[in-house]
Amino acid sequence: MSFISSILIPIWAILEVWWWALLPILLWRPLKFLWYFWGNDRFSKGEGKTMILELKMPAEVDRPFKAMEQVYAGLWMLYDPADFYEKWVEGKYDASMSIEIVSIGGNIRFYLRFPKKARNLIESSIYSQYPEVEISEVEDYTKDVPKDIPNKKWDLWGTDYEFIKKDIYPIKTYPKFFEERAVQEETERIDPLAALLEGLNKTGPGEQIWVQFKFKPITVGEDDYNKRAEAEIGKLANRPGEKKRPLMLKEATDVVLLGQLPAGSGDDKKQESFLPPEMKLTPGERDVVSAIEHKVSKVMFKGHIRFIILGERDKWNKGNLRNVLGYFANFNTQDLNALKPWPKSLTKIHKHERFFLNMFVHKTLVFYKKRKLLKRYIQRLRYNFPKKGEEFILNIEELATMFHFVGRTAVPAPSIKRVEAKKSEPPVNLPGE
Repeated sequence: MSFISSILIPIWAILEVWWWALLPILLWRPLKFLWYFWGNDRFSKGEGKTMILELKMPAEVDRPFKAMEQVYAGLWMLYDPADFYEKWVEGKYDASMSIEIVSIGGNIRFYLRFPKKARNLIESSIYSQYPEVEISEVEDYTKDVPKDIPNKKWDLWGTDYEFIKKDIYPIKTYPKFFEERAVQEETERIDPLAALLEGLNKTGPGEQIWVQFKFKPITVGEDDYNKRAEAEIGKLANRPGEKKRPLMLKEATDVVLLGQLPAGSGDDKKQESFLPPEMKLTPGERDVVSAIEHKVSKVMFKGHIRFIILGERDKWNKGNLRNVLGYFANFNTQDLNALKPWPKSLTKIHKHERFFLNMFVHKTLVFYKKRKLLKRYIQRLRYNFPKKGEEFILNIEELATMFHFVGRTAVPAPSIKRVEAKKSEPPVNLPGE
């Protein structure tokens, strides 16, 4: 006991005098977070202020999907990473944008939220490929619903999405839906948006569905996806772990009794290295490698996807969420990638989880998840994924497949707000005053 006291007493004497010296170490991380959060909030009210534009679809669309890729290529010019001073002194953060498909009582609208200073870039990128689209500034539609949902009158259901594989694996894109030509009739297209918009068209009074794609332009400087793709292709080509090395005792026995050389040496090693790794791939594996290489060869964005179905408790039909779930299932493949609800964001508790929770805790947890999801959607933020920065990458081909401009022929949903008359420029010989 005296030995322990002889150690603790000097330590306590030091702490009693120098306890304040530990505060910077203990408070460094929370203070760093608060400083960064305060800077971001200050920047968002100034130079980073955002606006919302409504996109009115043209009556007919005769442009190929490649045109929508060019729109996203133009939007990539939002790329403007902050340097050290801008990040920690001015509070600047990477510019991002949000594309949102909304059905309010069956009326379908398309919105774009982005930094206000980038309006000219946004409009020129769209008009350069789709001059018939009508763009107008509007108020945020999320202001029209209570912010305390769920409450006695309103309820909601929603989720974020994640990939089932690494994000360098692509999802199903438009070349797999149909064979695209330079000039193509809309009737020849199999449009993945059709199922979603037809489902949103059936939303009744008192209920709403919000679908959100939020992303920001990136390069290999922020996320070295090329390196990650090369590593994954290397694993597929070299087939690691295909052969298990025998136990050392068995190898020694084979050498002494049978005169066999250990595995992986001599002629065996030469025979294994005779064929290059790419020649060992099956046709299906070659397609996977080609798809990964194709994905990372294009302009890239990074972000997340979420949706919410909400409404008045006595009016909303929770079954309508199947329309949105079915839309995201359009892009799933067995050999490449697929989107699925992220379990930690789902606004429900599974039955096996209820077994360990009483009803009071269960209801409180569901309430908290719903309130948090609504807040994140309105503020256009994302959940804190298990690993910091675990948002997934999408290239311009994938984005063009998931959201693009649709005409009435391809998607005849009557509640889509459209531009009925084409705009034309005034004649060049028009007399002036």
